[in-house]
Amino acid sequence: MAVTYSDVADASKRLEGIAHRTPVLTSRTLDARLDAHIFCKAENLQRTGAFKFRGAYNAMAQLDATARARGVLAWSSGNHAQAMALAGHLLGIRTTIVMPEDAPSVKLAATRGYGAEVVLYDKHVITRETLGAQLADEHGYTIIPPYDHPHVIAGQGTAALELMADVADLDVLMVCCGGGGLLSGSALVAKAQPHACRVIGVEPALADDATRTFYSGTLQSVHNPETIADGARTPSLGTHTMPLVMDLVDDMVTVDDAALVRTMRFVWERLKVVIEPTGALALAALLDGKVDVQGQRVGALISGGNVDLMAALALFARGHTT
Repeated sequence: MAVTYSDVADASKRLEGIAHRTPVLTSRTLDARLDAHIFCKAENLQRTGAFKFRGAYNAMAQLDATARARGVLAWSSGNHAQAMALAGHLLGIRTTIVMPEDAPSVKLAATRGYGAEVVLYDKHVITRETLGAQLADEHGYTIIPPYDHPHVIAGQGTAALELMADVADLDVLMVCCGGGGLLSGSALVAKAQPHACRVIGVEPALADDATRTFYSGTLQSVHNPETIADGARTPSLGTHTMPLVMDLVDDMVTVDDAALVRTMRFVWERLKVVIEPTGALALAALLDGKVDVQGQRVGALISGGNVDLMAALALFARGHTT
C-alpha cells in the first residue's frame, strides 16, 4: 500500500482532539549561534512524550472489529510501546508489547502504566521481530510495527503538517531517523508544500544504516547498535519507508553520541524542556555543523522526551559541554 500526502491529511483529521497540537519553540540563542531562524516542533510534549502516539493511534483506529477483539502486538524500545499502550487504552484494544530487557526503566514503567502487557526479551538471543511473530501466530494478534506501516507513516507525518501550518516557508526540515517512519511522513508533507523545502534525515553515527542505504542505493542494516539514541536502534529501513526516503529525502547525515549529549544539555538549559537522546538528533546535526543553514528558515523535529533523568544527568556529568 502506497502512502501519500492525502493519507497524512486524513490522519490529521483522525487525530484532531486526540493528539496534542504541540508547540513550536524558538530560541534567540540558537538562532544567533547558527545565524538562521530555527523552529523546533516539540513532540517531546506530545501524549506519551513522543511523536509515536500519532502513528499508533492512526493505525489502531482503522482496525476492524475482528482485529480489535483479538488484540494488537508491537515491538519497541519504548516510545512506540507507550504510544500503542495509550492508544489501546483509549480505543479499548488489548495491547501486548515486546520490549528489550535493557529498555529505559522510565519507558517500561510508562508502558505498563498505560495498561499494556509487556513481554521482555534478550536482544542477544532473539530478535524482537521473531518473538513478535511467534506471539502473533499463537494468539492471533494484529502486528503494528513501529515504523514500517502505511498508517503509522501517515500518522507520524502529521507532526510536520502542523509545523508547516504554523511556520510558513521553511527552507530546510531536519528530521531524526530510526526506521524512517517520521522521516518518510515528514518528507511527504514537505514535498507537497508550494515553497521548496529540503528534507534532511539525521541518524546516530553508530546506527547509520539509513545513511548508508541512502548513499549506496541498496538496503543496509545494523545489529544492536550501542548508541545512546535508543529510539534509533532499528536494524534497517523498511519496505514502505525505504522507497519514500530514497525518493523524497534530499540528504542524510550522522552525529556521534557526544554531540547528542551536548545538544540535550543545550536544550535543557536554553529552551527549558527535557528531550531524550533520539529527540536531540535533528538539532545535533545543526549544532555540530553537519548542515549549513546560514540565513535560512529551518524546522527541526524534536521527536521525544522520554529519558531516564538519572542516566541523563550521568551523561552530563561525564564532561560533555556545549
